[in-house]
Amino acid sequence: MISPAVLSGVGAGLFGAIFGSFLNVVVHRLPRRESLVHPGSRCPSCQTEIAVYDNVPVLSWVLLRGRCRGCQAAISARYPAVELLTALTFVGVVLARGVDPLLLIELPLAALLLTVAGIDLEHRIIPNRLLAPAAIYGVIASALLRPDELPELALAGAGAFVFLLVAAVAYPGGMGMGDVKLAGVLGLYLGVSVLPALMGAFLAGSVVGLAIIARYGAAARKRGVPFGPFLALGGLVGLLAGPELIQVYLSTFVS
Repeated sequence: MISPAVLSGVGAGLFGAIFGSFLNVVVHRLPRRESLVHPGSRCPSCQTEIAVYDNVPVLSWVLLRGRCRGCQAAISARYPAVELLTALTFVGVVLARGVDPLLLIELPLAALLLTVAGIDLEHRIIPNRLLAPAAIYGVIASALLRPDELPELALAGAGAFVFLLVAAVAYPGGMGMGDVKLAGVLGLYLGVSVLPALMGAFLAGSVVGLAIIARYGAAARKRGVPFGPFLALGGLVGLLAGPELIQVYLSTFVS
């Protein structure tokens, strides 16, 4: 008999792959201020609309060997990669946090972080049109599903925003206001777990920064990496293991 955990994981993976296909649309169209719903998915080379049977997440790209059925132009591996990454992330969230109503908060946060990372890597921006609806949704969903935690969430959001704002003012070349706003949104969703999220983001950013300096030396400044993907990574750490990391810290250094 298949266990409930396996069933929930498979369901989360399938849903994540399908949703990842939509995230590809968001990453490509939102920075260009294009509609997310019209027109349908098209080949980037010949503009032919992609048939439903050629738009199955991951599988279609593999069967078509990464090419358009019509013009045979190459289709970026980014598309199946985002679909697969979204599927794996959703599986991780479900297995780590369980199946309960809070998934209505946790899965949208995971999707937001993946979208932010994709857009910031390509365009070096984190659009307000993405962050503002996410913040509003987070507050409304928390008011309905965990109203007793609203004070903590608001405090965490404000604290993370101010912390990143100070960092942005002190080091304007390292991050922008999009990063500051994203930190505030993280606090609204994660509460106190935003602390390990920010620590993870700065740790990952520091490691990559040192690696770039070691590789390029004085020319490293010209190869700056946006901070949004590191915040996204830290946010996933906070989402998947934030409470556990805080407990480890408390038991190790406080108790």
